[in-house]
Amino acid sequence: MSSSPTTIVWLRDDLRVRDNPALHEAVRRGDPIVVLYVLDDESSGIRPLGAASRWWLHHSLEALAAELGEVGLALTLRRGPAEAVVHAAVSETEATAVLWNRRYGEAERTVDTALKSSLREAGLEVESFQGSLLAEPWTVLTGQGGWYKVFTPFYRAVLAKPAPRAPLPAPTAEDGLQGRRLDSDELASWGLLPTAPDWAGGIRERWRPGSAGAHERLSAFLRSGIDDYPDEQDLPAEDGTSGLSPHLRFGEVSPFELWQAVDRHRARRGAGSGAAAGSSAFLRQLVWREFAYHLLFHLPSITTENMRPEFDRFPWQSLPDSELERWKKGRTGIPLVDAGMRELWQTGVMHNRVRMVTASFLVKNLRVDWRVGEAWFWDTLVDADPASNALNWQWVAGSGPDAAPYFRVFNPELQASKFDAAGQYVARYVPELGTEAYPAPMVDLKASRAAALDAYATIR
Repeated sequence: MSSSPTTIVWLRDDLRVRDNPALHEAVRRGDPIVVLYVLDDESSGIRPLGAASRWWLHHSLEALAAELGEVGLALTLRRGPAEAVVHAAVSETEATAVLWNRRYGEAERTVDTALKSSLREAGLEVESFQGSLLAEPWTVLTGQGGWYKVFTPFYRAVLAKPAPRAPLPAPTAEDGLQGRRLDSDELASWGLLPTAPDWAGGIRERWRPGSAGAHERLSAFLRSGIDDYPDEQDLPAEDGTSGLSPHLRFGEVSPFELWQAVDRHRARRGAGSGAAAGSSAFLRQLVWREFAYHLLFHLPSITTENMRPEFDRFPWQSLPDSELERWKKGRTGIPLVDAGMRELWQTGVMHNRVRMVTASFLVKNLRVDWRVGEAWFWDTLVDADPASNALNWQWVAGSGPDAAPYFRVFNPELQASKFDAAGQYVARYVPELGTEAYPAPMVDLKASRAAALDAYATIR
């Protein structure tokens, strides 16, 4: 039996203590707090995480549990359909309130809406908060009251809004929080980590999941990367990107924290410095993520359906598994494509410029349906994001809103000569290039480009 009112904070893609509105509100209330994470791969429409994301989630939850412990709170882990699991936790604790930060996918919103209704019917207070997006999808609308289908006007509209709020402070041990401990699943019992074979060695070497790792990355980027971001973000051999995407995807750092940190850096350095251009370029990428969620909210079928209906008639090719495997594992015989796919397999990420090249090669030179590539990236990226992954694939394929035209085919050789001129990136991941061990190209780039354009002509 509960001796005093209890508040449950249900965490999802917001695995942090700092700038967590739901947790902040629970602390403000002053009642005992249960912090709950539910691994829900059973509710209708919820897409199970891919293998690389499962690896990240395991370590992120470990880090979160330690972080919560430092301020007197415990992390309760439960697995099952979210509505049933949360109701069970309410019964165990006689909780009077359940708090969470909002999600924007259709299936997730359906779960949240049903749960909010059933909890309120049971007499509980339920409150949700804005913690994952700078501008929620229903707050950025065109002059006619509709939603944006093109990025540039969306970007301008976001910039025209009031500045994002300041991040909320984290609770501290001095706050005297009353954390309640419930029976919790053992994290290892969820089987999130690979066993035989253990393919995560390169991912372990590269990444430190958790908020501490996120803020380390952010500090390093502000210290030595952001000023050169406009010049180096497209160079895969350079460490020119922030490396924050998986941390942002799992909510280990909030977009409000990123915006404030970058904006302050720009103010300190002054308008005439490289910080101004670098900060603006980075924040533009942050708003691209907002645009992806704007589309996901207003157009939820973007994850599985062509947004341009003429692409439903496109003559995609079905490759034998052995041929598709060459693309997946970086054995296409096209050096830049192979380097990118091997970077993905070894580290759980791929440089963004190279993501476009490898995706274009699959959907245009090989004419494989973009959904095949999207599924592979979903399984192998540690930053696999339900909104950005689908939007980026549809952008490359030409089938989405504000997409690159289908006739824009990224030439891997030209891209390599422009963005990896010294061949450092390719050499890092394709050391056998130039030897008999390296395979011949799967396709002729010029001929396959012509075939792709002929195929496109059939649906114009």
